Amino acid sequence: MPELVLEINGRTWTLDASRSYTIGRDPQGDVVLEDARVSWRHATVRQADGGWVLEDHGSTNGTYVHGQRVQQTRLVPGTPVHLGNATDGPRLTPSAAPAPAAHQAQAPAPHAQAPQAQAPQAQAPQAHVPQAAPPAQPYPGQAPQAQQAPQASPSQMPQGGGWGPQQPQVPHQAPAPFPQQGGGAPSVPPRTGPQAGPGGAQPIYAERSPTTFHEFSLGRVMRIGRALENELVVSDLQVSRHHAEFHATPDGRFEIRDLGSHNGTYVNGQPIPKGGTRLLGQTDVVGVGHSTFRLVGDRLEEFVDTGEVSFSARHLTVTVDGGKQILKDVSFAVPEKSLIAVIGPSGSGKSTLLKALTGYRPADQGDVLYDNRNLYKQFAELRQRIGLVPQDDILHKELTVKKALGYAAKLRFPADTTSAERAARIDEVLRELKLDIHKDKKVTSLSGGQRKRVSVALELLTKPSLIFLDEPTSGLDPGMDRDVMQLLRGLADDGRTVLVVTHSVAELAICDKLLVMAPGGAVAYFGPPDEALNFFGYTTWADVFSAFENYRDYDWAGRWKGSQHYQTYAADIDAVAPQAVHMPPPQAIRPPKPQSWFSQFVTLVRRYTSVIVSDRGFLALMVLLPAVIGAVSLLINPDRGLLPNPLHPQTGRVVPNGTATTVLLILAVGACFAGAANSVRELIKERVIYERERATGLSRSAYLMSKVFVLGMITVFQGLLVGVIGFSSREIPAEGLLLGDSTLIELSLPIMGLGFTSMMFGLIISALVKTAEKTMPLLVMFAIIQVVFTGCLFALHGTLGVNEFSYLMPSRWAVAAAGATLDFNRIAPPEAGADNDPLWENTLGTWSLDMIALIGLGVVCGFFVARFLRRHEPEVMRK
Repeated sequence: MPELVLEINGRTWTLDASRSYTIGRDPQGDVVLEDARVSWRHATVRQADGGWVLEDHGSTNGTYVHGQRVQQTRLVPGTPVHLGNATDGPRLTPSAAPAPAAHQAQAPAPHAQAPQAQAPQAQAPQAHVPQAAPPAQPYPGQAPQAQQAPQASPSQMPQGGGWGPQQPQVPHQAPAPFPQQGGGAPSVPPRTGPQAGPGGAQPIYAERSPTTFHEFSLGRVMRIGRALENELVVSDLQVSRHHAEFHATPDGRFEIRDLGSHNGTYVNGQPIPKGGTRLLGQTDVVGVGHSTFRLVGDRLEEFVDTGEVSFSARHLTVTVDGGKQILKDVSFAVPEKSLIAVIGPSGSGKSTLLKALTGYRPADQGDVLYDNRNLYKQFAELRQRIGLVPQDDILHKELTVKKALGYAAKLRFPADTTSAERAARIDEVLRELKLDIHKDKKVTSLSGGQRKRVSVALELLTKPSLIFLDEPTSGLDPGMDRDVMQLLRGLADDGRTVLVVTHSVAELAICDKLLVMAPGGAVAYFGPPDEALNFFGYTTWADVFSAFENYRDYDWAGRWKGSQHYQTYAADIDAVAPQAVHMPPPQAIRPPKPQSWFSQFVTLVRRYTSVIVSDRGFLALMVLLPAVIGAVSLLINPDRGLLPNPLHPQTGRVVPNGTATTVLLILAVGACFAGAANSVRELIKERVIYERERATGLSRSAYLMSKVFVLGMITVFQGLLVGVIGFSSREIPAEGLLLGDSTLIELSLPIMGLGFTSMMFGLIISALVKTAEKTMPLLVMFAIIQVVFTGCLFALHGTLGVNEFSYLMPSRWAVAAAGATLDFNRIAPPEAGADNDPLWENTLGTWSLDMIALIGLGVVCGFFVARFLRRHEPEVMRK
């Protein structure tokens, strides 16, 4: 079998038929490509059937031949293969080896053919740490004996938790345009100035080299965007087609200009105004999607966030009312591309820690550093690079998997993203998580583990580098528990950093690092999971948790900080100083939204309509409830009309028509109940979804208005149905105050308005409560209060205090508007000597005032709902 020569971006590899070769970003692979569009382990080249074939490993961005995506292809000399993009991705050109001498010069060393053979030596540090027997009486005073175990030196510890070989084998390569270091990235030219480190050199992120360089001459404009006609093409769906451009000013300085991008252009983590410009200094960093740029002289350095990022928490402390600390000086550093598990007993601050790490509830003291950048101060930009999967599903279970992901992609990607681009990205994520066979199933029909995969898929749409999960295995059986943890292991292996908060300890062995929280919110251990039990001196986690419970006042954090494990794994947490950037005034920080307000509104309306249409039970109840309410009113004196009775022959006074007030009371209360019932659960059941989408750029007002629009249409339809059924079969006035002979519609309008305003009151209840179970008692209480203040049971006018309070009740104004049309001052005249109710006067002005007040109450309710929704947003956004 002849040898194969691969040429990629000016470099060549000669492959021997005796083995297979991996291609990807993984530095432990055989052909290493530093391109963000190439997956961690993208493809394999091997000999098969007398030739060479390339097999794609389910890569995110795909492998292409002649512009068509392929899973496997035979390599034909001279026929190029593109990785990651069909047109401008890394181009792989195969050819036959010219002579045997080339093999001797370029073939990988023989020991590279089986790198796994070296792995066990580096993957078994526990062999150097003998297991200590548990203390006879398990109390913390005896636990320090576990610390006497000898510690493995950092050089003995596995990188990335012992997954894969520890010494990457790099094939011999032809000379590259720049000197190579580490993973093959070009070296960094020296820098000078106040930010420079020792020797004048200081890369932007820790010690990482730029992904690539771009020469930038004076007078040139360099445009950045997703479209191929840009001078600098960024293959990232978070980037607009024409996103921003660099300019050189006449005085020799440079500026960045936003081109109306949807997800924003950032300088030092802060958004610049849409369409605005910003002069750049020597230390300024420009963020566009997952790429970051910095000008050094006339050279533009690009750093692509491919998941190889550092993440650390430094001295996080959270204090609640009363001065109680629920998180105490928590510090740890997360290795790149690793899986971290956080465990601990109840009350140890795990959920508080997760909120602090993601910016949902920033710590009162301390910093969270994403690649040496302060997450709290640069949240507007960095939020797009962090995925969060809460314990509850962040999906509408009534939708199919593909449709749910489709609406999420529509909300998160820029407005200029085509439906084909979104569909392609969804298909890629579904294939990666092996969900493509379930894409047409409703989320509610999936198993617990599959639903969790769909929630992870939703977060992977935007290619986050960090993924946080809160109790993803809660409620799952052991088999599903293992499946979910294996999924997270695969995500970490593919180049992401994954942190999972869990109560399950069955699958901790597959994690790279373990963080154990003690009662009170302090760190009790951080390090490899296989050394944790030995550190505590117990054989099971049940014993460890029992010790936490029995000795809650013990200084677990002090024991940890005094151990050799702390010196090995956490002592150097403050060694690297955070990147110092200039922060603009707070009022200038307003993160952009990926979609316009109207576009978000339309998408939310379509999604909410799809959810309702898929719920056949709700659709049936939507029609049945008002029909029943209207029909019940027909049972009350069916032969009596709603007109004033004739004068009493002896007294000369109008005889009260009790039927009219009773019928109107029933219709009004029914409309109140139906309207509030439509909305009372809508916000609370979607609270987790709203919190997550708000963090990714959802407009609060667009979300609220989508609810008001859809629910309003339903409620108004129900009110019309109630009014038509309740009034059509009875004798009513021939002439109305507003609509002339259309008295039936005029009488139905107050019922429709009452349903709408009651629906808005229901949204207030839904925004205030903490659990859905609390909504029903409040709904019943609301309906009963409306009965009292209709004015049909007793006279409200003239009752000091009670009458004024009734003005806050929608039923008061709705009954008054209908009563004005029916002339209630004649139908139900007040007692002798009492004044007529001015809200019941049979005039157009009174009817208009009643209706305006009724709708005005609904508008005021909408304002309060919007304010209450702020409480369910990431706190860093509120600040």
